[in-house]
Amino acid sequence: MTPRDGLLEKTRPQAAASRVTPQVEIVVPVRDEERDIGPSVRRLDRYLGSSFPFPARITIADNGSRDGTWAAAVALAGEFDAVRAVRLAEPGRGRALRSIWLDSDADVLAYMDVDLSTELNALLPLVAPLVSGHSDVAIGTRLARGARVIRGPRREIISRCYNLLLHATLGARFSDAQCGFKAISAARARVLLPLTRDNGWFFDTELLVLAQQAGLRIHEVPVDWTDDTDSRVRVIATILADLRGIARLGYGLLRGSIAVPFLGETGPHLGLRHGLASEASSGEVHPGPGASGGPAPGNGATGRGQLTGSTAGRAGLHRQLAGFAVVGTASTVACVALYLVLRNALPAQLANALSLLITAAGNTAANRRYTFGIRGRPGAGRHQARGLLAFGAGLVLTAAALAGLHAADPRPGRGHEVTVLVGASLIATLVRFALYRNWVFGSSHGRRDQAPGGRGDGDIDRGGHDRPASFRSHHDRSGQPGKEGRPGKDDQPGKDDQPSKGDQPGKYEKGSQR
Repeated sequence: MTPRDGLLEKTRPQAAASRVTPQVEIVVPVRDEERDIGPSVRRLDRYLGSSFPFPARITIADNGSRDGTWAAAVALAGEFDAVRAVRLAEPGRGRALRSIWLDSDADVLAYMDVDLSTELNALLPLVAPLVSGHSDVAIGTRLARGARVIRGPRREIISRCYNLLLHATLGARFSDAQCGFKAISAARARVLLPLTRDNGWFFDTELLVLAQQAGLRIHEVPVDWTDDTDSRVRVIATILADLRGIARLGYGLLRGSIAVPFLGETGPHLGLRHGLASEASSGEVHPGPGASGGPAPGNGATGRGQLTGSTAGRAGLHRQLAGFAVVGTASTVACVALYLVLRNALPAQLANALSLLITAAGNTAANRRYTFGIRGRPGAGRHQARGLLAFGAGLVLTAAALAGLHAADPRPGRGHEVTVLVGASLIATLVRFALYRNWVFGSSHGRRDQAPGGRGDGDIDRGGHDRPASFRSHHDRSGQPGKEGRPGKDDQPGKDDQPSKGDQPGKYEKGSQR
């Protein structure tokens, strides 16, 4: 059925047959929830019977429970016609949703957390746009205007930092990836679910990013939400798993190993790799930025054109941001893991400093190679030295954040420390990217662009991947090659533009401008 057929066969659901043909299937994932499952399912069934106009089925998805949850689920399935119970031997909310949704015969697939933290009056606004065909995906959001949320500051900070991280690294445009209240068209789900890989909490984020990448319309519903004080979520483990998920997903989209089909009407909203080609092809192809329309200095007379002005600059910046985001996420995972290990034996400030120092060299080397396309040994020592100074800015910010936390609470928990560190690291990341782009690697970009056969602005070397076709030729506004495509006298490389002694041809592979 899917690339994970073996897994599905191993955990094939054993279902109590439902006697309702549903238009909407609502999955309630549960694991060791014998106390909450009965009251929540009865409340949901009452709401569907009295206030929900579409035929619906409730599916209790027991994934790896070790208490009396499964017995309670079977009893509920026998008590209510609109309820069925499905048991999966292995735990994982993502695994449960993927398995049941792929086997569903409903038109619209939804799920909600068993604690019913989200008020049920938001269910109809959630699924109605999908039933009508107006939207493809719908999510409840606690972070949009109109939402009413009751929860502690710790959960609020974690949620906002996580969604800010998604915006910065994956270009997410939805406001809340973690709210356990979502729905998707079954037709769209059958295409996107086989592309998902996460079996746990990151599944929601992965599916939403893939939906956005495919150009689907995502409808958001501000919800009334009350925090469950008895939540079983392990905060630190979930944060680390989410960071690993962001790195894996971002890397796959950037390198093209995750091929997302286009399903929308207006084009994908997010493209970490081929999205740059679509961005370029959607704009006009112009002559270079020279006074006479020739190529920019540094392109020489190679005949290689470029998208000029802001379009080419945006393409180059977007590629760098995408590479920086993937490297940064992986580095953050390593840094947080080191911090947690070192914190068992060291004070918070020293553990933070050592974890940053250890990951600094790897981060600088990875950004040098993958984000800015610089290869070879020349300049590597200088880049590492400057990279350490750039990481110094991160150390100052994270140290100040930890100091503020310990001033407010002399004995904070590890979860609070990690939350503060991740939030401060987001700010430090923006500072570090500006330093990398304009200082650490900036001078290398300026000289490397003069190498024979250098590539146009924004076309960073990505380990052999072809450039977008729209970068390969130089045309005027009419689309025909003309005089404006030829370099003018003023556009020839001058004395000041020649490569320095340390940057002779052959030292670097073909690269790109910033």
